[in-house]
Amino acid sequence: MNYRIVVDSSANRLTDGHLISVPLKIVTDERQYVDNETLPLDEMLEYLSNYKGKSGTSCPNTAEYVEAFGDADWVFAITITSNLSGSYNAARIACEEYEETYPGKRAYVFDSLSAGPELVLLVEKIEEYIAQGMDFDQAVSAIETYKEDTHLIFALESLTNLANNGRVSKVVAAGANLLGIRIIGKAVVGRLDPTHKVRGQKKAVKTSYAIMKETGYSGGKVIIDSCYGLETSEQLAALIREEYPEASIRYGKCGALCSFYAEKGGLMIAFEAHGVNDKVR
Repeated sequence: MNYRIVVDSSANRLTDGHLISVPLKIVTDERQYVDNETLPLDEMLEYLSNYKGKSGTSCPNTAEYVEAFGDADWVFAITITSNLSGSYNAARIACEEYEETYPGKRAYVFDSLSAGPELVLLVEKIEEYIAQGMDFDQAVSAIETYKEDTHLIFALESLTNLANNGRVSKVVAAGANLLGIRIIGKAVVGRLDPTHKVRGQKKAVKTSYAIMKETGYSGGKVIIDSCYGLETSEQLAALIREEYPEASIRYGKCGALCSFYAEKGGLMIAFEAHGVNDKVR
């Protein structure tokens, strides 16, 4: 079967085989950065660390999604949460246009209600279901079920870009940065909600794992993407393996969009929670 899985670049993965990544953009009053394989990430982060004006992001348009679909018979699109971006709506319209233009072809978009590595969990499960021989509708239904047992935790060292983007108060951001406070939170119904403020890396790691456990983690797959936070990622992985030695844990790097929000030292932790093995596989 000729299929494609299309994600926006919030997934932190580049185009590879069946996977096609459509870039978001990071925009200031002076510059625009396209979140693709040629983006100079270090230059962008250095620029933003010194930039005092307003910054924001721009999502792919419908035409970019349709182009990414190519000539696939089946298209599975996955976007960043619709509560943070218009990417989902653009992909939804693209799916409708694609099916109208090419009768017999199928296209569906999943609102991840999340960002970063949680999208990758969905990508990998789609590939698994197709390999098992599921048809299009079966795979869509199974992924919507699977999505109920995947989650995202984030741990941030800086809130500067969130403040410049208008998502948190600049006073709060300045205070957190000055005091070495780290913000821990999780994706809840499509919103990235801060839940804890802690001081220091060790406390951040322990708190992140505690939230995973509270959310239902019991040894399932884990993907930790970071913006220059490999040491912290390894500490979290070690803590998880103390309780679950056989857990599948992988590391990845944040792309430009997620690095914009997470900033240096930030982590995005996606995981499967309890119940996932009882769902349709």
